[in-house]
Amino acid sequence: MAVFLSLQGGMAVGKTTAARWLAAHEPRVRVLEEDITLPAAEVRRRGLDKHCFRDYIEIQRLFIRHEIARWNAAQAFPWVVTDLGPGETEFYTLHYPASIGQDWPVAEALAGELAALRRCRAAHTLFLDASAAVLRARKEADTTRDRGFFDHTVTCLLPAKRAWFAAQPGTEFLPTDTLTAEQLCEAVHHWVLRCMAGTPT
Repeated sequence: MAVFLSLQGGMAVGKTTAARWLAAHEPRVRVLEEDITLPAAEVRRRGLDKHCFRDYIEIQRLFIRHEIARWNAAQAFPWVVTDLGPGETEFYTLHYPASIGQDWPVAEALAGELAALRRCRAAHTLFLDASAAVLRARKEADTTRDRGFFDHTVTCLLPAKRAWFAAQPGTEFLPTDTLTAEQLCEAVHHWVLRCMAGTPT
């Protein structure tokens, strides 16, 4: 059975950069980059609106099933590193409504799906942390990706995300404000090696 490690953090913090570095330099791990192509396409095809409770439940059901399928497909590998992954899907499912001022009974409506998703939790999580100012600077320096959801994420979701992951077992935080991209990748690699050796703190 695979051991899953998760990279978490705010948008533009460097998760994908670190994941791609690991894929190129650490052959002992299988890296799963963030990939929402299939569920996002189905949301568009069905014209679902995440600001409508009934549609939101259908949207998150699609994303949860997608994450579980990716988890199952990666079981053949001994070590797997995910860019975000099931933990992110669980957090977003439960907390996005509050970030837009809604008090929807999401946990009840998706109780079965969330229970299945929680069986896919990572053994260890590294939360790459950075200030809002640094995240914004990194976002503006990277013109290769569309981050139209950036402001809402940093302002309305990131504080709750920090607190939620801090309460999850097996989570470590890595401050990244002063790290170069190379230093960040090296620090993430060091954490992965510690996890593989059974010595994360």
